[in-house]
Amino acid sequence: MKAAVYYKTGAPDVFKYEDVPDPVCGDHDVLVHVEVISIEGGDTLNRLGGAMNATPHIVGYQCAGTVVAVGPSVTDFHVGNRVVCTGVDGSHAELRVANEKFAWLIPDGLSTEEATCVPIAFGTADDCLFEFGRLQKGETVLIHAGAGGVGLAAIQMAKRAGARVLATASSAPRLERLKEFGLDDGINYRDSDFVDECRRLTDGRGADVIVDSVGGVTLQGSLNALAYRGRCVTVGDAGRSSAETVDISNLRGNNQSLSGYFLGMELFVSPRAYKMIAHHLELVATGELRVVIDRSFPLSDAAGAHAYIESRQAFGRVILVP
Repeated sequence: MKAAVYYKTGAPDVFKYEDVPDPVCGDHDVLVHVEVISIEGGDTLNRLGGAMNATPHIVGYQCAGTVVAVGPSVTDFHVGNRVVCTGVDGSHAELRVANEKFAWLIPDGLSTEEATCVPIAFGTADDCLFEFGRLQKGETVLIHAGAGGVGLAAIQMAKRAGARVLATASSAPRLERLKEFGLDDGINYRDSDFVDECRRLTDGRGADVIVDSVGGVTLQGSLNALAYRGRCVTVGDAGRSSAETVDISNLRGNNQSLSGYFLGMELFVSPRAYKMIAHHLELVATGELRVVIDRSFPLSDAAGAHAYIESRQAFGRVILVP
């Protein structure tokens, strides 16, 4: 099969488009003929400096396509099914093996392109807002990186739940586009201090829930922008800045909390997250939630796709097509 691979981590130009051996389907696995790949934020971070499980390495969490083989113990999937699947790596290829617990049937009426963008972004957004953030109707939520996949999903879900929705983005036009998805007030983090703006927009109170996918120095600002009894969920390092020492001295006095979140672990330990993602696939299929795809690249130009994401021009997801 063909795959976008690299022999060392680094900038997008480390990618090479090569023939590699086909993956082997294990006892509880499905073998998927990949039709669309959603490039997740973690994919670019892994390519930049993450662990390599093999040389050459095939990066990538999420893809969708058609099942071409199943392991002998698999009962819920069959050859010919359309599925979306996740895993620690291997999506940037023409074939991908996934454990059955990390694959979902694509509902009728939902395109493969849209389905490939759902599990990680929508599952992460849901858990950050509700399972860990405990967001309630009438509360205020601040969502960082509102124009990204998780951000767009979180804005829609928070608005549906009756929250007031604030979000950060890098330009006024991007913030304006977010209003059709449920944004109430936007914060251009390049032109203003988001902590000051969050306080101003909430009459000094701060946000009840903050979803922080940026990390680094932004995480300290998120803690500083919390309301009394506020909850901050840290879910990523999209800012690509080095880890910071975070001052949590104000949390106790204000009865605030800071939680870390990783969807993969939830899928490992509980069927709850799996069912939640299946529900989101249905909601996208019926149009109650929307996927936004910014641009499509051929798999052979994975380098171009990753470079485009890192230019911070994308609004929504960028996909690859083998």
